[in-house]
Amino acid sequence: MRRSISRLVQQTVASISRRPPTVYVDPSAHVHPSARLAPGATVLARAYIGPRCELRAGSVVGAGVHVGEGTMIGVHASVENCRLGAGCVVHSGVRIGADGFGFFVDAETGAVRKKPQLLRVLIGDGVEIGAGSCIDRGSWRDTRLGDHTKVDNLVQIGHNVHIGRSSLICAHSALGGSSELGDYCVMGGRSAVADHVHVCSHVRLAAKAGVTKHITAAGDYAGFPAQPVRLWRREMAAMRAVALERLVLQRASRRARREGGGGGGGRHPRDDDASVAGDLKGACSDEEALARHAIVHGAQA
Repeated sequence: MRRSISRLVQQTVASISRRPPTVYVDPSAHVHPSARLAPGATVLARAYIGPRCELRAGSVVGAGVHVGEGTMIGVHASVENCRLGAGCVVHSGVRIGADGFGFFVDAETGAVRKKPQLLRVLIGDGVEIGAGSCIDRGSWRDTRLGDHTKVDNLVQIGHNVHIGRSSLICAHSALGGSSELGDYCVMGGRSAVADHVHVCSHVRLAAKAGVTKHITAAGDYAGFPAQPVRLWRREMAAMRAVALERLVLQRASRRARREGGGGGGGRHPRDDDASVAGDLKGACSDEEALARHAIVHGAQA
């Protein structure tokens, strides 16, 4: 008896696993006839899927979400509490509209309480969001991305953030909650903007730059904390000069100790100050080349 039940369970599980995933569309949702929904796609209550949209396998469109004409939502991406414009591309594994990171400590109990995260994400037309990126819904204002802004893979955009039009945000970058990025900006890889900090339009941030205070003048910025790239170049050149001077003094001190101790033997050519300087110059590029390399790859594209 037990063997027969076990065999029946195994056959049922096998038949279910062979069954292809189905598309689920809530009866209250609107899906345009020209939209394409792959197996496993899910459209929840009151959602709107516009003409020529594409929902790939395993994607989820949450309740009340508006997906504009010609927008593609990638494999296992989820969009909720948001409105997507026309012609957007949402790559695999993207999460749009999840709660932002907002908490406070209760003074009476010492417990960590959650702040309400009840608003939306508003995304303009022609926006592209790379795989694995996350965009949080707003708490006191909607999170916004302007038209034609492009977001690379694995980018974190916090709640209440406003990003202007035609900005480029490279991989591993982050914008803290309630920060602002203007129009036509570029954020290099692993750069970051602190929460509640505003960056004006036409600003380029070098890779790994950290913006800790408002930027009000257009231009290129680098370093941590971020500063105009000309000042950063001078700082890097000064640091290399100090390193060179220290290395020369160390070599001279060792040479003096050997000669004073009567160690014998000729002086090695590498003990010459000029040779030391040549070694360091060969190891480090000149300041102009280093600064050009630091500005985000492809910023002119």
